[in-house]
Order: sequence, then structure tokens, then C-alpha cells
Amino acid sequence: MKFGIVVFPGSNCDRDMQDALQNDMNKEVIMLWHKDKDLSMFSTDDCIVLPGGFSFGDYLRCGAIAHLSPMMQSVIEFANKGGKVLGVCNGFQILCESGLLPGVLLPNGNQQFVCKNIYLKNVAGNVYKVPVAHGDGRYFADEKTLDALESNKQVIYYYCDEKGNIDKAFNPNHAVRNVAGIKNKQNNVFGMMPHPERAASVALGNTDGLQIFKELGLN
Repeated sequence: MKFGIVVFPGSNCDRDMQDALQNDMNKEVIMLWHKDKDLSMFSTDDCIVLPGGFSFGDYLRCGAIAHLSPMMQSVIEFANKGGKVLGVCNGFQILCESGLLPGVLLPNGNQQFVCKNIYLKNVAGNVYKVPVAHGDGRYFADEKTLDALESNKQVIYYYCDEKGNIDKAFNPNHAVRNVAGIKNKQNNVFGMMPHPERAASVALGNTDGLQIFKELGLN
């Protein structure tokens, strides 16, 4: 699997993602500038990544300007053809703004930027420790959408404690139903606020992020 990482003005986790994919996972990575459009070097077996950061300074709403970039129009077409797309933090915000994923990311409930290690639980019950770093990570959707996401098993991660207990006390941003990450119905577009690329190195003492990439089929 080959990876493309889209770089927007204000992206600041693009090189973190590149390092994790290239050096920790031994993957081929191509950096993609947001003003370009060409994705012809990728097949639907490959993956396009929207990294974290503050695209266009987070003006208007986070991701609202970035989703209008020429490259994003190609990414939307790529996803609609079945290609895999991963959005992390700001990338998750962009996916929601582009309509590839439902819902929206709102300012954190405490109105403060949060940067720390948290715990995630997937639908299989596995618990991972990964960092978060965001000011607008509070996932929100209406009750009908949330019910559909959960019934279709589209919620891929919930905030929890180290033992896997899901509760608002362990939710760093007040996201509804403790949602930390979701996917689309077609199982090829994934969005999450925590940063698996920052938990993918033995040198950092945490490789839980590598397990996250693997279980999403990005290996």
C-alpha cells in the first residue's frame, strides 16, 4: 500500500505522519500539495492521508477552507471510487466539512486546547494509549446520525480509561457519546482526533499507533 499525504498551509503534523509511515512502517509516501489535483499515481488499494495541524489558520471553521482546495476535490473522487482516506485531527475536521464523514468537530467543551495522552477503545474491546492535541475536537452529530453510526458499527474509537471504561470523565473534549473516531458506511474513509502517528515509534516508548494503522487496514 502506497500513501499520499496532503499538505495544506498550516499543516504541522504532515512530517510526523510521513516519518511514521516511512520509517516505522516502511511504506512509500508521496507528499501532495493542496493546490495540485493529480492522484493518478495512486490506485484504490492505496491511501490518502489528511494530517493534523491548523489548515488555513483554522479561520471560519476548522477545515472549512481546506475542503475547498483543488486536491480535496480529487480526494473526494478517490474516496467515492473506493480508495482509502484517513483524516487525523485537522484531517478529521476536513473530512466532515467535505461531507465524506457525517457530523462536525466543535470547540472543546472546556474551551481550552488539550494536549496529552488519552486512551481509546475500539469495537473489539482493544484499548490504546495515544496523544491528542486539539482545540476543536468535540465530535457532534444529531441523535439520528449517532444512532445510525453506532448501529452500523461506524464508531471506530471511543474515549475511555486505561481499563477500557467508557465514560465522560475520560473524554478530553466533551464529544457526544465519547466518540473519538468514525468511518463511513463503505469502510474506506476514516477520521479520528487522536494522533496514531505520534505513537508509532519504539524510541518514543509507544507503538500503539501501529496497531491502529493495522486494524484500519492501512498496512
